[in-house]
Formats: sequence, structure tokens, C-alpha cells
Amino acid sequence: MLKMAASIAAALKDFSVVTLTAGEFSGTQILPADICFFGVEAPNPLSFAYLNTMLRHINLAGRPCGVFSCSESGAEYLRDMVHDSELALHPVVLMEGKGDVEEWAKSVTARLVNRQNTEAGA
Repeated sequence: MLKMAASIAAALKDFSVVTLTAGEFSGTQILPADICFFGVEAPNPLSFAYLNTMLRHINLAGRPCGVFSCSESGAEYLRDMVHDSELALHPVVLMEGKGDVEEWAKSVTARLVNRQNTEAGA
């Protein structure tokens, strides 16, 4: 998953990107984030317990979110994990070894870019 995260971060060269493992996550990083990406190898890893709990109790409504995994069960776990936070979940999950990372990452960020462009024109 770290390799996929690094590829996504590289694809987002026009953004300020912070990459963390779940064990490094302290909670304060997510509130100022405009976009979130989450990746997991298998469902329900112990290292995600805090993040999972936090996302069930905060509102991040409308912020784009992309999830990536190497398994369908991991992808389903992440979809469920972000549901209560009201993140704007991208409908396509990036699966390891499938799909163009740069194209996928840009499609996740497109919602934010469109919103910023609309606000700038208003």
C-alpha cells in the first residue's frame, strides 16, 4: 500500500500532499485536509482503529475522498469506514495493479478543483 500511496502522491504534484501510515495518524491532520485518500491491504487492520472511530464521529461533508486497495474486501471496508463522515467518496476504487494511478487521482481531485473554480468565479 505504501507504494500505491507514493504513486498517488506523485500524481498530485500540483497539491500539497501529506502521506501518513495509519499508525502515524493523530487526528489533527484530517480536519484541514481538502481531499482524503485511504488505502488498506485487508479489512479491519488494528492500525486503523482510531481513524475508523474518528470518521464515524466527524463531518467532512463534500470533501473528495478516494480509496485504494489490493482486495475487494479491503475496498469495501474503506467504503464503509468513510460513510458516516459524509466524505464525497469517488465511485471508483483504485485496485493494486489495475488502472492508471495518475488518471484516477486526478478524477478524485476534479470535484475539489471544480468547486474552487466555481467559488473563484462567483
